[in-house]
Amino acid sequence: MTSTFFVTGTNTEVGKTYATAALLAAAAARGLTTAAIKPVASGCEQTAEGLRNGDALTLMEAMTQDLDYQQVNPVALEPAIAPHIAAMEAGKRLDASRLVGVCRGVISGKPDLVLVEGAGGWRVPLTPGTFLSDLPKEMELPVILVVGMELGCINHALLTAEAIRRDGLSLAGWIANFVRGPESQMSRADANLMTLKTLLPAPCLGVLPFDESGDYRQGAAHLNLDLLLSSPN
Repeated sequence: MTSTFFVTGTNTEVGKTYATAALLAAAAARGLTTAAIKPVASGCEQTAEGLRNGDALTLMEAMTQDLDYQQVNPVALEPAIAPHIAAMEAGKRLDASRLVGVCRGVISGKPDLVLVEGAGGWRVPLTPGTFLSDLPKEMELPVILVVGMELGCINHALLTAEAIRRDGLSLAGWIANFVRGPESQMSRADANLMTLKTLLPAPCLGVLPFDESGDYRQGAAHLNLDLLLSSPN
Protein backbone atom coordinates (compact mmCIF):
# COMPACT_ATOMS: atom_id res chain seq x y z
CA MET A 1 0.00 0.00 0.00
CA THR A 2 1.38 3.39 -1.02
CA SER A 3 1.73 6.14 1.59
CA THR A 4 1.43 9.57 -0.01
CA PHE A 5 2.08 12.95 1.61
CA PHE A 6 2.12 16.56 0.45
CA VAL A 7 5.14 18.58 1.59
CA THR A 8 4.67 22.30 2.14
CA GLY A 9 6.66 25.01 3.86
CA THR A 10 6.15 28.02 6.07
CA ASN A 11 7.52 30.13 3.22
CA THR A 12 9.77 29.90 0.19
CA GLU A 13 13.46 29.10 0.75
CA VAL A 14 12.87 27.06 3.92
CA GLY A 15 14.43 23.86 2.57
CA LYS A 16 11.39 21.89 1.38
CA THR A 17 13.42 20.04 -1.24
CA TYR A 18 16.25 19.24 1.18
CA ALA A 19 13.74 17.89 3.71
CA THR A 20 11.79 15.97 1.06
CA ALA A 21 14.95 14.39 -0.36
CA ALA A 22 16.12 13.54 3.16
CA LEU A 23 12.82 11.72 3.80
CA LEU A 24 13.24 9.83 0.52
CA ALA A 25 16.79 8.87 1.46
CA ALA A 26 15.67 7.70 4.91
CA ALA A 27 12.96 5.55 3.32
CA ALA A 28 15.34 4.09 0.74
CA ALA A 29 17.79 3.19 3.51
CA ARG A 30 15.01 1.02 4.99
CA GLY A 31 14.49 -0.75 1.69
CA LEU A 32 11.33 1.12 0.72
CA THR A 33 10.58 2.10 -2.86
CA THR A 34 9.99 5.82 -3.30
CA ALA A 35 8.83 8.43 -5.80
CA ALA A 36 8.47 12.19 -5.66
CA ILE A 37 6.66 14.86 -7.63
CA LYS A 38 7.26 18.59 -7.94
CA PRO A 39 4.05 19.50 -9.80
CA VAL A 40 4.93 23.16 -10.39
CA ALA A 41 8.42 24.65 -10.38
CA SER A 42 9.54 28.14 -11.32
CA GLY A 43 13.20 29.07 -11.61
CA CYS A 44 14.08 26.51 -14.29
CA GLU A 45 17.06 26.50 -16.65
CA GLN A 46 17.06 25.90 -20.38
CA THR A 47 18.89 22.69 -21.30
CA ALA A 48 19.20 20.55 -24.41
CA GLU A 49 16.34 18.46 -23.04
CA GLY A 50 14.17 21.47 -22.25
CA LEU A 51 13.47 23.38 -19.05
CA ARG A 52 14.88 21.70 -15.95
CA ASN A 53 14.48 22.61 -12.28
CA GLY A 54 17.22 21.94 -9.75
CA ASP A 55 14.78 20.90 -7.01
CA ALA A 56 13.06 18.40 -9.29
CA LEU A 57 16.41 16.94 -10.33
CA THR A 58 17.36 16.53 -6.67
CA LEU A 59 14.15 14.62 -6.04
CA MET A 60 14.86 12.39 -9.05
CA GLU A 61 18.27 11.62 -7.61
CA ALA A 62 16.87 10.84 -4.15
CA MET A 63 13.94 8.62 -5.18
CA THR A 64 14.28 4.95 -6.06
CA GLN A 65 11.81 4.81 -8.96
CA ASP A 66 12.93 5.66 -12.48
CA LEU A 67 10.51 8.31 -13.77
CA ASP A 68 10.60 10.65 -16.75
CA TYR A 69 11.31 14.26 -15.91
CA GLN A 70 7.82 15.30 -17.06
CA GLN A 71 6.28 12.90 -14.53
CA VAL A 72 8.25 14.49 -11.72
CA ASN A 73 7.85 18.11 -12.83
CA PRO A 74 4.95 18.47 -15.27
CA VAL A 75 4.94 22.29 -15.15
CA ALA A 76 8.39 23.87 -15.50
CA LEU A 77 8.56 27.67 -15.62
CA GLU A 78 11.73 29.59 -16.38
CA PRO A 79 11.67 32.79 -14.28
CA ALA A 80 12.19 32.44 -10.53
CA ILE A 81 8.99 34.28 -9.66
CA ALA A 82 5.51 33.39 -8.36
CA PRO A 83 4.29 30.43 -10.47
CA HIS A 84 0.98 31.99 -11.51
CA ILE A 85 2.78 35.08 -12.81
CA ALA A 86 5.42 33.00 -14.60
CA ALA A 87 2.69 30.86 -16.17
CA MET A 88 0.71 33.91 -17.28
CA GLU A 89 3.82 35.40 -18.92
CA ALA A 90 4.50 32.09 -20.67
CA GLY A 91 0.90 31.79 -21.88
CA LYS A 92 0.27 28.67 -19.81
CA ARG A 93 -2.75 27.84 -17.68
CA LEU A 94 -2.12 26.06 -14.41
CA ASP A 95 -4.77 23.42 -13.80
CA ALA A 96 -4.92 21.68 -10.43
CA SER A 97 -7.02 18.81 -11.82
CA ARG A 98 -4.39 18.05 -14.46
CA LEU A 99 -1.69 18.05 -11.80
CA VAL A 100 -3.80 15.67 -9.72
CA GLY A 101 -3.90 13.32 -12.71
CA VAL A 102 -0.10 13.35 -12.98
CA CYS A 103 0.24 12.60 -9.26
CA ARG A 104 -2.20 9.72 -9.46
CA GLY A 105 -0.29 8.33 -12.42
CA VAL A 106 2.89 8.18 -10.32
CA ILE A 107 1.03 6.68 -7.36
CA SER A 108 -0.41 3.98 -9.66
CA GLY A 109 3.13 2.59 -9.93
CA LYS A 110 2.64 1.54 -6.28
CA PRO A 111 5.88 2.67 -4.65
CA ASP A 112 5.90 2.39 -0.87
CA LEU A 113 6.20 6.16 -0.36
CA VAL A 114 5.27 9.11 -2.60
CA LEU A 115 6.06 12.70 -1.62
CA VAL A 116 4.45 15.59 -3.50
CA GLU A 117 6.42 18.78 -2.94
CA GLY A 118 4.64 22.11 -3.17
CA ALA A 119 6.01 25.49 -4.25
CA GLY A 120 6.60 28.28 -1.75
CA GLY A 121 4.13 28.17 1.13
CA TRP A 122 0.64 26.74 1.50
CA ARG A 123 -1.50 29.33 -0.27
CA VAL A 124 0.30 29.71 -3.61
CA PRO A 125 -2.00 30.87 -6.44
CA LEU A 126 -2.31 28.90 -9.67
CA THR A 127 -4.96 31.21 -11.17
CA PRO A 128 -6.87 34.14 -9.65
CA GLY A 129 -9.37 31.65 -8.18
CA THR A 130 -7.35 28.48 -7.51
CA PHE A 131 -4.37 27.53 -5.39
CA LEU A 132 -1.74 24.81 -5.31
CA SER A 133 -3.29 23.74 -1.99
CA ASP A 134 -6.32 22.62 -4.06
CA LEU A 135 -4.20 19.66 -5.20
CA PRO A 136 -3.74 18.01 -1.79
CA LYS A 137 -7.35 18.96 -0.98
CA GLU A 138 -8.66 17.11 -4.03
CA MET A 139 -6.44 14.11 -3.27
CA GLU A 140 -7.13 14.29 0.50
CA LEU A 141 -3.42 14.04 1.26
CA PRO A 142 -1.96 14.38 4.75
CA VAL A 143 0.57 17.20 4.91
CA ILE A 144 4.16 17.47 6.11
CA LEU A 145 5.17 21.01 7.09
CA VAL A 146 8.78 22.18 6.77
CA VAL A 147 9.48 25.00 9.21
CA GLY A 148 12.41 27.25 8.37
CA MET A 149 13.94 28.01 11.76
CA GLU A 150 14.33 31.77 11.67
CA LEU A 151 12.73 34.80 13.28
CA GLY A 152 8.96 34.75 12.71
CA CYS A 153 8.75 30.99 12.19
CA ILE A 154 6.35 30.37 15.08
CA ASN A 155 3.70 32.67 13.62
CA HIS A 156 4.22 31.29 10.10
CA ALA A 157 4.07 27.69 11.28
CA LEU A 158 0.94 28.10 13.40
CA LEU A 159 -0.93 30.03 10.70
CA THR A 160 0.03 27.43 8.09
CA ALA A 161 -1.11 24.60 10.36
CA GLU A 162 -4.43 26.41 10.89
CA ALA A 163 -4.91 26.84 7.14
CA ILE A 164 -4.16 23.16 6.48
CA ARG A 165 -6.69 22.03 9.06
CA ARG A 166 -9.25 24.60 7.87
CA ASP A 167 -8.93 23.05 4.41
CA GLY A 168 -9.99 19.74 5.92
CA LEU A 169 -6.57 18.08 5.79
CA SER A 170 -4.48 16.54 8.53
CA LEU A 171 -1.00 17.65 9.51
CA ALA A 172 0.93 14.37 9.59
CA GLY A 173 4.09 15.90 11.00
CA TRP A 174 6.55 18.75 10.73
CA ILE A 175 10.28 19.16 10.27
CA ALA A 176 12.40 21.92 11.78
CA ASN A 177 15.08 23.00 9.31
CA PHE A 178 17.91 25.30 10.35
CA VAL A 179 18.43 27.21 7.13
CA ARG A 180 21.10 29.60 8.44
CA GLY A 181 24.64 29.01 9.65
CA PRO A 182 25.80 29.52 13.25
CA GLU A 183 26.87 33.10 12.61
CA SER A 184 23.34 34.16 11.61
CA GLN A 185 21.21 31.51 13.31
CA MET A 186 18.11 32.65 15.14
CA SER A 187 18.44 33.74 18.76
CA ARG A 188 17.05 31.36 21.42
CA ALA A 189 16.72 28.57 18.87
CA ASP A 190 16.11 25.86 21.46
CA ALA A 191 13.34 27.86 23.13
CA ASN A 192 11.67 28.52 19.80
CA LEU A 193 11.91 24.84 18.91
CA MET A 194 10.31 23.85 22.20
CA THR A 195 7.49 26.34 21.61
CA LEU A 196 6.78 24.81 18.21
CA LYS A 197 6.80 21.30 19.67
CA THR A 198 4.29 22.44 22.27
CA LEU A 199 1.94 24.33 19.96
CA LEU A 200 1.93 22.49 16.64
CA PRO A 201 -0.75 19.76 16.55
CA ALA A 202 1.47 17.08 15.04
CA PRO A 203 4.71 15.23 15.85
CA CYS A 204 8.10 16.69 15.03
CA LEU A 205 9.63 14.28 12.50
CA GLY A 206 13.11 15.64 13.07
CA VAL A 207 15.38 18.64 13.43
CA LEU A 208 17.68 19.26 10.48
CA PRO A 209 20.88 21.12 11.44
CA PHE A 210 22.36 23.67 9.07
CA ASP A 211 24.11 21.77 6.27
CA GLU A 212 26.41 23.91 4.16
CA SER A 213 27.04 21.01 1.79
CA GLY A 214 23.35 20.61 0.97
CA ASP A 215 23.76 16.82 1.06
CA TYR A 216 20.29 15.55 1.89
CA ARG A 217 21.70 12.14 2.82
CA GLN A 218 23.19 13.74 5.92
CA GLY A 219 19.76 15.12 6.81
CA ALA A 220 18.19 11.65 6.58
CA ALA A 221 19.94 10.58 9.78
CA HIS A 222 18.07 13.28 11.72
CA LEU A 223 14.56 12.15 10.71
CA ASN A 224 12.23 9.72 12.47
CA LEU A 225 10.45 7.95 9.63
CA ASP A 226 8.53 5.71 12.05
CA LEU A 227 6.59 8.71 13.34
CA LEU A 228 5.44 9.43 9.79
CA LEU A 229 4.67 5.92 8.58
CA SER A 230 2.88 4.96 11.80
CA SER A 231 0.60 7.98 11.47
CA PRO A 232 -3.09 7.04 11.18
CA ASN A 233 -3.55 9.75 8.50
